[in-house]
Amino acid sequence: MKRILLLSVIIAMFAACNSGTNNSKKSDDKKSVAITAAGATFPLPFYNMIFKKYSSESGTLVTYGGIGSGGGIRSLKDRLVDFGATDAFLSESKMKDLPAEIVHIPTCLGAVVIAYNLPGYDGIKLTPDLLAGIFMGEITKWNDAKIQANNKDLIMPNKQITVVYRSDGSGTTNIFSDYMSKISTEWASEIGVGKSLNWKTGIGAKGNPGVAGTIQATEGSVGYVGSEYAFEQNIQTALLKNAAGNYIKPSIQSISASAQGDLPANTCIMLTNSSAVDAYPISGFTWLILYKEQNYNNRSFAQAEATLKLLDWVVSNEAQSSASKVNYAPLPEKAVKQAKEILRSVTFNGEVILK
Repeated sequence: MKRILLLSVIIAMFAACNSGTNNSKKSDDKKSVAITAAGATFPLPFYNMIFKKYSSESGTLVTYGGIGSGGGIRSLKDRLVDFGATDAFLSESKMKDLPAEIVHIPTCLGAVVIAYNLPGYDGIKLTPDLLAGIFMGEITKWNDAKIQANNKDLIMPNKQITVVYRSDGSGTTNIFSDYMSKISTEWASEIGVGKSLNWKTGIGAKGNPGVAGTIQATEGSVGYVGSEYAFEQNIQTALLKNAAGNYIKPSIQSISASAQGDLPANTCIMLTNSSAVDAYPISGFTWLILYKEQNYNNRSFAQAEATLKLLDWVVSNEAQSSASKVNYAPLPEKAVKQAKEILRSVTFNGEVILK
């Protein structure tokens, strides 16, 4: 909590420095504009890479704080940042809690993988029923008969299962629990969907880095974590049985497969439990969120324009082509098109900013 409060103060200081008092449409020197944002840790490696590149090439300083989706939403609500970041799109009721209308801009696709620490037991296969049993505390040993029956090529060890979950409000948790609620009626009725959950078992850790680190340090543990952290740190990941009945390994290709099909105009859709035969089942978009009307709190046109230009670049081919370098799947063409249309609906004093 102290870290979140400290980061909020830092963000507020940045925001105070960045907020202009001139509401005219005269664009200032782009080098005088700085942009601050905060939110999801799920896409943090991608954002760190592309924001650094953009700052270097454009001269516009971009500062991003990975404080979790819940923190990003709160920071935008309190107008401490130029935009927030979340792995869970806001429902209509949640959007009503904000002081003004917002829009969602998808930036890439990632997956929530089932990571575990069991040396010598790579490629464990898990079904939806096994996942529900493990994460609800009903299956407590790795050599449980149900796990062993599903992994006949392995002799599972007599070792206690330690579940690791996110202790902070998290879009990663939202994606994971959305999937779990789709595949388990028991989960749906007893735990449900959300960024924070009432867990029946396990230990909590903050952020995707915290969960990944706890799993690496705890033999016999299992948890859910953003795919990029598991890929980067070579953490063991389970193969999951998808809706088509195939056991799928998380990869850029299997994550991309989940985005097949139509998208709503606002891009707010959960991609979990995709029916595509080769789709990894716990995949999803991550979004940047900002106010549709940018003239607020003495915000300058230059600040609004710089923010929109940055986000337009994030969905460009140049930025999207870098996604796979840090183990994310780039947006499909249809999502890029819709994101650009949404950005061109954002206004300053009621007039469109990007043409």
